[in-house]
Amino acid sequence: MIDSVRDKAAKFLESRPPAARGDLATREPHAVAVVVYDGIFPFEFGVACDIFGYDYADAFGVPWYRMSICGPAPSVTVEPGFRMQVPCGLEALHAAETVVVPSTQFPDRVPDEVLEALRQARQRGCRMISLCTGAFVLAAAGILDGRPATTHWSECADLIRRHPAVAVDPGVLYVDDGDLLTSAGSAASLDLCLHVVRRDYGTEIATRVARDLVVPPQRDGGQAQFIEAPMPVLDDSNLFADTMAWLQEHLDEAVSVDDLAARAAMSPRTFARRFLAATGTTPYQWLTRERVRLAQRLLETSDLPVEVVAARSGFCTADNLRKHFRAALRTTPQGYRSTFRARQPLAGLRAGVAVGVGVPGGLGPVP
Repeated sequence: MIDSVRDKAAKFLESRPPAARGDLATREPHAVAVVVYDGIFPFEFGVACDIFGYDYADAFGVPWYRMSICGPAPSVTVEPGFRMQVPCGLEALHAAETVVVPSTQFPDRVPDEVLEALRQARQRGCRMISLCTGAFVLAAAGILDGRPATTHWSECADLIRRHPAVAVDPGVLYVDDGDLLTSAGSAASLDLCLHVVRRDYGTEIATRVARDLVVPPQRDGGQAQFIEAPMPVLDDSNLFADTMAWLQEHLDEAVSVDDLAARAAMSPRTFARRFLAATGTTPYQWLTRERVRLAQRLLETSDLPVEVVAARSGFCTADNLRKHFRAALRTTPQGYRSTFRARQPLAGLRAGVAVGVGVPGGLGPVP
């Protein structure tokens, strides 16, 4: 299932017009419409406004999103009971390229005209994003039929019961199925919206937005364009905190599970078992993912040849980098660079400083 989701997401990215994938500095602002209705929750709505509505154009030197707030009435009641003015009617969806559906306490009370407007937007090819229980609204409109999706963990069973045609995954922070994206509970709305920024603008800009919001830039651990499970943030008391911190500083070196086990004073079998229990992933998978993430940043923030990127990210050879890059992101290093390197690096960032790497020593392939 994950492979099919990856393929759909990759095909969607590849199908986007050159203006959307090329020079970020000259493309037109992307039109985002946030649909509101009685019963929406303010947190998820605020997340959408913070990320898509605040103008970062001057800070990043690229046109930012152009957001509109629209609904079926001039004002709506927001939980827990205050009224909010709505500047635009549902006709604003006609100009939208992305539609955001916030969470709601009463999905059964969403007006039929909202559901119809969402169907029409979808038929026009709009990218659709739901936050938390907003998935119920997209499902009620028939938009999620046959597609993977998620919502708040406590509501997944109800979503399955009401909409059995939706492939609900209760174990992820968000689902990216290309042109349909859904998030889990409230905080996962931040994860998904930052993921959308990362997909549209690249890792560096998404990280800057996250820093501005004082949240982790990628709480789920890092792969783009497919369903991801959360990667827990380990504090100093965790058994593997020191090992993982050391690993992040030595991604360019040849490291084996035996080496890591010795560093943690465990047998390799015990280390692998306890690492999986603590992090939800194997040492090999974690190391590979972190090296792919490092390669992404090097491709975005430098003009280093792919062979050098492979060495500095610990993949040793360009062929090895391409293999793991395609397995993780369903694209090539050069394809990724052509998408996100078509702009100047952010002021003050140099590739080596930005990613904290120097000239590698003892290079070796992924274990």
